[in-house]
Amino acid sequence: MEKKFADRVAIVTGASRGIGEQIAKRLAADGAKVVLASRKAEPLEALAKTIKEAGGEALAVPTHVGKSDQLQALVDKTLAAYGKIDILVNNAGTNPIFGPTLFCDESAMKKIFEVNLFGPFLLAKACLPSMQKSKYGKIINLSSTSGIKVPPMLGMYGISKAGVIMMTKVLAAEWGIFGVRVNCVAPGVVKTDFSAALWGSDEILKQVLAGQAFNQLMQPPDIVGAVSFLAGPESDFITGHTLVVDAGAIL
Repeated sequence: MEKKFADRVAIVTGASRGIGEQIAKRLAADGAKVVLASRKAEPLEALAKTIKEAGGEALAVPTHVGKSDQLQALVDKTLAAYGKIDILVNNAGTNPIFGPTLFCDESAMKKIFEVNLFGPFLLAKACLPSMQKSKYGKIINLSSTSGIKVPPMLGMYGISKAGVIMMTKVLAAEWGIFGVRVNCVAPGVVKTDFSAALWGSDEILKQVLAGQAFNQLMQPPDIVGAVSFLAGPESDFITGHTLVVDAGAIL
């Protein structure tokens, strides 16, 4: 039986850990040639080795998503290795502050937007020529429920993630003519190093779980199915959509 992503080439940013790592493993297990992007080389190489040992194919390309020249280099190396790009998962994100937006200084604001919004747009734009050539592409942007519902103490992060949702809609509307589908996944609180401020404290965790429809903290693998669906053929007629995976928190 042919694997779901056989002959597909996928770039996954923020792939060295957490949700991105699990997405990369799933795409590779289902047959994709996966290009792993993140800032640090060592964990990427370790993940590439793990994927290859499991019978998959992977290429590690250290990349800072907030640097436009590195994004173009990522695309160039992907094309040099595999000749095309079919799937882009914009997963990398950052949030260097936790507190009221009033106290977010300009440098923190710039960093948040460079990584969370500008980088995903520029990378999508850099991937577009390959997708135009093949008249096929799947772009999945990782947003957050913080981009839908005002998040306490994460205001600037929420603003950037709201931007990701609108970017998804705009690109879907503009790029459909090229055969490119652009969708978004908006997770709630997931137990990763990135979100430790929200589950590392018993008091805050209690509030998080009380705000969900069921009392269970999500893990990175719980987000993967939504991404796989939007990257695969089952969703060929879905574009501009934001799929919320949040244990019912925004209800």
